Amino acid sequence: MTRGHGPGRTLARVRARLLPAAAAMTVLLAGCGPAGTDRGTAREPDPGRSPASAGAAPAEGSAEVVATVARGLAAPWDMVQLPGGDLLVSLRDEGTIQHVDAGTGEVTLVGAVPGVSPGGEGGLLGLALEPDPGPRPALFVYATTAGDNRISRFRYDPAAPPGERLGDGETVLDGIPRGEALHNGGGLAFGPDGMLYAATGDTGARSQAQDEESLAGKILRLDPDGGPPPPGNPDPDSYVYSLGHRNVQGLAWDGSGQLWATEFGEDTWDELNRIEPGGNYGWPLHEGPGGQADGFTDPVLWWSPADASPSGLAYSQGSLWLAALRGERLWRVPLDGGAPAAEPQAFLHGEYGRLRSVLAPGGDELLVLTNETDSRGSPGAGDDRILRLRVS
Repeated sequence: MTRGHGPGRTLARVRARLLPAAAAMTVLLAGCGPAGTDRGTAREPDPGRSPASAGAAPAEGSAEVVATVARGLAAPWDMVQLPGGDLLVSLRDEGTIQHVDAGTGEVTLVGAVPGVSPGGEGGLLGLALEPDPGPRPALFVYATTAGDNRISRFRYDPAAPPGERLGDGETVLDGIPRGEALHNGGGLAFGPDGMLYAATGDTGARSQAQDEESLAGKILRLDPDGGPPPPGNPDPDSYVYSLGHRNVQGLAWDGSGQLWATEFGEDTWDELNRIEPGGNYGWPLHEGPGGQADGFTDPVLWWSPADASPSGLAYSQGSLWLAALRGERLWRVPLDGGAPAAEPQAFLHGEYGRLRSVLAPGGDELLVLTNETDSRGSPGAGDDRILRLRVS
């Protein structure tokens, strides 16, 4: 049952609100520092704009792996935490959702998502659990089908037999362009406003990121019940919240309610962007910094792809935490008033391989999902894993 709008719907043109650049600090990473921590060189914060402060995180933080929660996951992509602490994990190529017992690490099949057509970077991708979930929570999934990418909602029933715990799906939004091999985006997250945000890729057709009538290369803001674009979107007739993105996968809000996103660059710069409604982030006309003169919003931080290729993103202990694939490390970006407070730090460099997703369950705990079995890693015994970290 389709509750969103299909591929035939023509989007109203987004009102291009090309906001002034709000980069409070830009970092060009260089070299490695002591004690497993990579260092960059930072410029001074821009005093021109500072969102409401949520308190400054200390310049020096820590991240220590305290347990391996689960092993043997095949090309996992994302995870959410259920009430009580257990996890649901999406497997990209199998098109299935697995239940992970947080105490024993036992992995049990929840069910298969119908219609998933994996290939290249596509398949079963992002997950989001409804806010304040009850005993049968709504689970939202982002999946690649034979003809598009789409977002669907399922009712998760923990009392049903293994393999039968997903109810019938309802389509929240379909018609998101599909990449044959690359750039399907896939991130899902609920914002403080209760709306569902989705990150899409440019599918390798670069011009779609600037096409105001395309859902590709965008961050979308949706009503989780489906239907037309929710009130408060930059254009009331469009799902598009921001545009000019190459391939966004990580979405997270800091303590002041500011939205942040990770973005894969091409050959020069990967990005951490502070997302403003209606903002245009420049792709494919700009990669990394330098777009302000043309009216685009510059990234706040940027890295060489060899050091980052950032996928998952989470906020905890006053810092943003970025899971890096090619960079094989976990980046910590301490914040002060919605801007980086100090140089980023890197942890786990090369210890567990590619890192795909990061989840902040609360307190000083992070969960990190490795991604060595996605055809681009070098899997060893036990891969892929969910790691439990203690951070500060």
